[in-house]
Amino acid sequence: MAQSHLIQFMPDLFTLTLLIGAAFVAGLIDAVAGGGGLITVPVLMSIGLPPQVALGTNKLQASFGSGSAMFHFIRSGKVKLSDCISGILWTAAGAAAGVMAIQRLDPAILRHLVPWLLIVIAAYMLFTPKLGSEDIHARLSPKIFYPLFGLSIGFYDGFFGPGTGSFWAMAFVLLLGCSLIRATAHTKVMNFTSNIVALGVFLAAGQVRLLEGILMGIAQFAGARIGAHLVILKGVKFIRPVFIAIVLIITAKLLYQNYR
Repeated sequence: MAQSHLIQFMPDLFTLTLLIGAAFVAGLIDAVAGGGGLITVPVLMSIGLPPQVALGTNKLQASFGSGSAMFHFIRSGKVKLSDCISGILWTAAGAAAGVMAIQRLDPAILRHLVPWLLIVIAAYMLFTPKLGSEDIHARLSPKIFYPLFGLSIGFYDGFFGPGTGSFWAMAFVLLLGCSLIRATAHTKVMNFTSNIVALGVFLAAGQVRLLEGILMGIAQFAGARIGAHLVILKGVKFIRPVFIAIVLIITAKLLYQNYR
């Protein structure tokens, strides 16, 4: 029974093309501002996958994208893994707890709460135009920041997911004093961590479609490389409007799903 979703019939060419195209666009968007799951999860569900299988398959393909963006930012010097060890460990713990919780609990509470938190983020960004333009003095030490946000945002990403990148980016900007570019780079490290950990749990539960996930992952990898390159090339003036737009789109979609 645990293996029932790992070995399935061969999807048709149109379905694979749809999934690959969606993954490429999602990887591009996700590397810049997060929110790629808004594209890929509905597409995966539209081909008839149960919600948990869609989430598991999404974690497989998203791991390619977040990993691609993370390594690009590491090579460019925007983030050092040695500075993120504590964050990686705490995020891994939070993500494992979150994905195990979703096997047992209904994420309806988070689904209704998250849009309003995202509205606050978008409003704050709109009314503070210089936010994230450069590094500032940190308000929290990493020793406090990473346990607090690694556990909470990691849990959220494992349990539900939409807007995770936005929450991480704002936390890095507001509390660790990172510029928006550095915040985006650090966010990809944490995203990759929670994706990999969640993927391991979904794989153990047999809730991953391997063929679709790997093909989408290759497309995600390509899209994320382009997106990460744009972040470094264009800077804050490019990230800021895309970030705000993605947050508002995530918010609108979640509100529509919740209250239609």
